[in-house]
Amino acid sequence: MSSPFDLTGKTALVTGGAQGLGRMIAEGLANAGARVAITSRSKEKSAAAAKEISDSEMCVGLGADLSTPKAAVDLANEFREVLGDELHVLVNNAGQSWGADVDDFPDEAWDDVLAVNLQMPFTLVREFLPELEKAGQEEDPARILNIGSIAGATALRLRAYSYSASKAAIHQITRDLAGDLAKRNITANAILPGFFPTGMTAHLRDAEEQVNPRLLAKIPMKRMGKPDEIAALSVFLSCRASAYITGTAIPIDGGIVGCG
Repeated sequence: MSSPFDLTGKTALVTGGAQGLGRMIAEGLANAGARVAITSRSKEKSAAAAKEISDSEMCVGLGADLSTPKAAVDLANEFREVLGDELHVLVNNAGQSWGADVDDFPDEAWDDVLAVNLQMPFTLVREFLPELEKAGQEEDPARILNIGSIAGATALRLRAYSYSASKAAIHQITRDLAGDLAKRNITANAILPGFFPTGMTAHLRDAEEQVNPRLLAKIPMKRMGKPDEIAALSVFLSCRASAYITGTAIPIDGGIVGCG
């Protein structure tokens, strides 16, 4: 019997998978044996990242500016043309943020952030339901992984009001989807990352990659997360080992939420 952590023969889609957390997740899924499609606004950038992740055809780069419902439809059609009619793992990772003091937080900071972080994951789930349902089995369901944030689970005082609200909402949508799709052999879980070394946290590290002590003081484990740690959690939630898990929101944050 194959390892319950083996993803060989499975197909995954990671939105925003050309960089940051999405890249870490895509690399983990590919290393576990899955064929992975990643997206970026730039198809050239996505294709280059895919080649870096795997020099075989195990990773494919697709272009998608996921800011409108039409973009979700276009992505689903392109996916079908390139990778076929089964999708075992959908990772909704692409996201957007906006930071400003409450006195100056503009109305325009809401529509775009909510569209990308909240509406788009739901729309992609809806568009890919035929592929997910075809791939899902009772003993090994298809998977939806929504990348939330600890900002949607605790008050981090980031001044990113629309971002934190969108992440709290995607955690709830994940629970709703889990209940509605269980009978169709599809699970839904949310991953809530804390602070990882990505472009979004570059301002918290110096030229030698030393992390701001004020941030470390807020993390019980006194460090940022490592790429292979979020990759491993994503692989676990995508593989047969987690077939009986759905409707969860799992922080991976060095204890910020759990120890707070």
